[in-house]
Amino acid sequence: MRIAMIGTGYVGLVSGTCFAEFGVTVTCVDKDASKIARLNKGEIPIYEPGLDALVKKQVDSGRLSFTTSVKDAVKDVDAVFIAVGTPPRRFDRAADLSFVYKAARDVAEVMDGYTVIITKSTVPVGTAREVERIVRETRPDGDFDVCSNPEFLREGAAITDFMRPDRVVIGAESDRAQEVMRAIYRPLYLNETPIVFTSLETAELTKYAANAFLATKITFINEIANICEKVGANVQDVARAMGLDGRIGSKFLHAGPGYGGSCFPKDTEALLRIGEECGAPQHIVEAVVKVNEERRRDMARRVIAACDGTVRGKKIAILGVSFKPNTDDVRDAPSLYVIPLLQAAGAKITAFDPVAMETAGAELEDVEWCKDAYAAIDGADAMVILTEWNEFRALDLDRAGASMKGKILCDFRNIYKADQVADAGFHYHSIGRPGMLPDGKITERQRAKA
Repeated sequence: MRIAMIGTGYVGLVSGTCFAEFGVTVTCVDKDASKIARLNKGEIPIYEPGLDALVKKQVDSGRLSFTTSVKDAVKDVDAVFIAVGTPPRRFDRAADLSFVYKAARDVAEVMDGYTVIITKSTVPVGTAREVERIVRETRPDGDFDVCSNPEFLREGAAITDFMRPDRVVIGAESDRAQEVMRAIYRPLYLNETPIVFTSLETAELTKYAANAFLATKITFINEIANICEKVGANVQDVARAMGLDGRIGSKFLHAGPGYGGSCFPKDTEALLRIGEECGAPQHIVEAVVKVNEERRRDMARRVIAACDGTVRGKKIAILGVSFKPNTDDVRDAPSLYVIPLLQAAGAKITAFDPVAMETAGAELEDVEWCKDAYAAIDGADAMVILTEWNEFRALDLDRAGASMKGKILCDFRNIYKADQVADAGFHYHSIGRPGMLPDGKITERQRAKA
């Protein structure tokens, strides 16, 4: 099998590389000549654990290559995946599909022989039909089918998700197209991975529905955490007990500062728009979006409250700016909301993140970026954990406390035990857990239970 991957962003590069690992010959194409030049030198433009080694392996095998020429990439292929960006438009937040439609025209102009054209980008319902119309308009004599094959990759675990997915969803409405897609995904088919064939519209909607549901789980447990704080319950125990119910499951039931990233914020908003346009308002998702927006603002208010009601003139150390660990992605990350709000309240911000400081630096102003966590903490009135990177889970709290001006720890990912932090002399503030006195110290009753 030979395929072309249009777009070498997160989805395109990961997908193309993993298809090559399946034994497929893949040519990745991108209009950004500098990016292709970097890839041809072995430089990976995104951070994803294990991707650099896998790209090198597949390039060395001859199954993976990079080019700026759509014509060269599409020549003699069985299928073309469109994996370009669909960023929200500034004026209405709807998905900008101009890159998808441009890719469709480019492919139509140069395809030769029967070609399956697959939308891999996350796109609104009806996009595949429009791609089909564009290709037919551009090449009335073209022999092709259009499919929808949404991705379900988690940043930080994308390679595992691609190689061992829960399922593969394919919108394909001709036997010929289904045969090609089965051949491309043959290794997964042999491993008995569920491969769900649907209509184009069903495949497109499935991606939005899945992400909206996961965002709902995150938002739900954050709301429950608020109740826990009022009644003395422990949200981690609540979540564990809930997760043991097979109908619910334990994933995405972790209280924290709200969801972010490239998918959930964009996809929940897109689903709201789809519902509005077809006359089926999505009231639950609407509430999820609203609550999550407020959640991120609330994190800044919690830091201010922990600092006796004011952060003016105080130094606040932020640990973690990416929206989750193992990625440099800061799109809609809680840090992009918490940091400016603290700055507006008069705080001086120092920060450290293992890989995301460069990307965050393009979004945030007047932040002192530090070489490590201890440098960020030095002289700080409070430290705030926004991302649960592993290296933040085992900080030397005695060392941290000795270098800080104030011993306040706002642990918004609940990665520490209350007694451990109290023994180090910190005023501790976490999410949805009982046992804290008004000054943030642990109660003796909670210490006995810890």
